[in-house]
Amino acid sequence: MLTFISPIPIGGPNVKCSKNSNPLRILSAHDFPDFLPKQIDKVKDLYARKMASRIERIPVNFSKGCVMSSCVKPKEQKEANPVVLLHGFDSTCLEWRYTLPLLEEAGLETWAVDVLGWGFSDLGRLPSCDVASKRDHLYQLWSTYIKRPMVLVGPSLGSAVAIDFSVHYPEAVDRLVLIDASVYAEGTGNLAKLPKALAYAAIGRLHCLLPWWEDATVNFMISGGYNVIDQIKHVKHKTLIIWGEDDQIIDYKLGVRLYCELQNATLRQIPKCGHIPHVQNPDVVSRLIVEFVQSDRSQRPKPDSVSTISVPVITSTCTSRYVAHPICGNLTS
Repeated sequence: MLTFISPIPIGGPNVKCSKNSNPLRILSAHDFPDFLPKQIDKVKDLYARKMASRIERIPVNFSKGCVMSSCVKPKEQKEANPVVLLHGFDSTCLEWRYTLPLLEEAGLETWAVDVLGWGFSDLGRLPSCDVASKRDHLYQLWSTYIKRPMVLVGPSLGSAVAIDFSVHYPEAVDRLVLIDASVYAEGTGNLAKLPKALAYAAIGRLHCLLPWWEDATVNFMISGGYNVIDQIKHVKHKTLIIWGEDDQIIDYKLGVRLYCELQNATLRQIPKCGHIPHVQNPDVVSRLIVEFVQSDRSQRPKPDSVSTISVPVITSTCTSRYVAHPICGNLTS
């Protein structure tokens, strides 16, 4: 069945605070953790500065040793399952500087974690940063601090991280949100060409100033990177796929293919948006995530509670239908 969604206004990175939100005050160098590069004080983006002031390091013991791992912890714990935000290739939790505050305003317990080998963790004693190590590290972080099934959100290569993790540790995941998913490349491919400057502007290279950044990234690249193509069919969790209509990095047809190959997925497209909707359209992404977290899949979305969608929203699995889908070729109605 094809469902059309009525429009609501779409905003951008100029996130509006609610009436109850405190205005963003100007932070000084003393407000930032001392492990961040001193250049953080030159960043002008108030949302980046605010989020950077919340980054902390927590000890995570895993198979390669103990790593003081960087993350943004939730302001308070909730009874409901938490939302855990990953990031893309060679990136950091600061990707979520606009969207995380909106998720918190909506009442969701929200974590933003740096994947092993990237971000602002202490890698002075560099462990292996291959896929298995990244997976093990995330699991130990989850089992030590989060301890409840999570809504795991992965943008770009973070979608491959999320799929790989959910297949190996299904008990740790409640459901998935995949944003402009980079899941069909075999290995590292052209990851180094992703537009990090677009995602970060002035803060894009901040983590690259850490002394272990180059070694950690090279370690991942030569390890072969992620290849989750064969894992997709094993994902059992409810999944929301979000795609930017103007993504020039990954073709929307791959989003439809991913929808068709997953067993329990919904696909939504954001118009006038590129590869990083959570940076370019944080209000829309946060609305979609909140709706997905709070509503049961069997309930039809309310037209006034979801984002503008420029194409039909696919809400049932291809494999359970009787007509071949025009793009993915699987069965649909």
